[in-house]
Amino acid sequence: MNPQTGLSLDQAPPILVPFRFFLSAPLFALLAALLALWFGPSLLDSRWQPPVLALTHLMTLGFLGMAMVGAMMQMLPVLAGSPVARPVGVARAVHGLLIPGVLLLAGGFLLGMPLPVRLAMALLGTGFMIFIVAAGLSLWRAPSGNPSMIGMRFAVAGLSVTVVLGLVLASNTGWAWWLTRWVQVTNLHATWGLLGWVGPLVIGVSYQVVPMFQLTPAYPKSMTRWLSGMLFLLLLLVSATFLLPEGRVQEPATRVVALLIVAAFAAFALVTLRLQLRRRRKQSDVTLLFWRFGMACLLLALVLGLAGQAMPAWAGAPRADFMMAFLFIAGFAVSVVNGMLYKIVPFLIWFHLQSLLIGVVRVPNMKVIMPEPGMRRQMWLHFAAVPTLALSALWPPLIYPAALLFGTSMILLEVNLLSAFRIYQQNAKLATKGS
Repeated sequence: MNPQTGLSLDQAPPILVPFRFFLSAPLFALLAALLALWFGPSLLDSRWQPPVLALTHLMTLGFLGMAMVGAMMQMLPVLAGSPVARPVGVARAVHGLLIPGVLLLAGGFLLGMPLPVRLAMALLGTGFMIFIVAAGLSLWRAPSGNPSMIGMRFAVAGLSVTVVLGLVLASNTGWAWWLTRWVQVTNLHATWGLLGWVGPLVIGVSYQVVPMFQLTPAYPKSMTRWLSGMLFLLLLLVSATFLLPEGRVQEPATRVVALLIVAAFAAFALVTLRLQLRRRRKQSDVTLLFWRFGMACLLLALVLGLAGQAMPAWAGAPRADFMMAFLFIAGFAVSVVNGMLYKIVPFLIWFHLQSLLIGVVRVPNMKVIMPEPGMRRQMWLHFAAVPTLALSALWPPLIYPAALLFGTSMILLEVNLLSAFRIYQQNAKLATKGS
């Protein structure tokens, strides 16, 4: 255990455990951008179109799922000192199941064919089950007082609910349309996926990585102690309101719980921005800018959600959901994950090379592993893509430049990650020759 950072670096898994996920993630986002280019403005006619369902799952299961599973495989042993059992085998199995599973699911939606969806159910269900069990056992052994571990526990629980609801919906598509309230189940599935899995994991990880990498003060103890559990409880209440009869009772109950969820996420975003203003190093790096941008997009998405509660006409507008989804997924979640990758990846490469190259050659520093100019070029493309995506909900032809900007950004992210990994491979060969 490193006493200065609280990290158990000696228990870090082999570098390919997280990297196989990190290197795969941008490729799914690139596929989503290509889909948007292919279908163009018609994509924004309805959220229920097959291309929209395919694009959404390429982003959530493909980009976010890959990056977040890889991050958890790395962080569980490092942050909690509780490694995943047999990490190499688990990583290979989960990665090998999720990649074809996501592609088959997206293909099944696009082609309107039930067989690929059925196959995707088996692959994704098995892959996520392996990950949930492996991560769950690791979290069970982890110290109970660690705020990041608390957040991860609730995030894995949220992922479990998301997967179950997703399998129910996939069975509806893959076999027969047996669900009578499939729209409500779909909304619940999306709510658990974004607010029960992605949100709590970002929150839990931020408790450690924001103070450590961005040199800010620690998050308030009141927040780290209660926020993750409160969000999970509120999502359970949202699910409970789903069981109520539609009408006068269900709508007010759902609205009250939704407002509390909005308040919780807004509090997290505002506290994060405030901590960043109080950081010890005043120079802004790429990760800090990605996180600031992500928090701003989260707040905008929450404001739009509140507008929908106050003005039913806005909530019922055909493209209101698209604008909120673009801001939450591409603006908040992708930005924060992108920023974390730019800290995690060079740090991991530097750390693993340090153990390999001692006494052989000098270890390259992190600025050489991941040069600042390349990261900034990709960052500015992403910052241009997100508002263009959001505005395309109002003027659909903007989907073309938005998709081009976002796709190019993902290509550059992949290039940056691959370049960093090649530095690791080249130096690892030197270590082999030196020994």
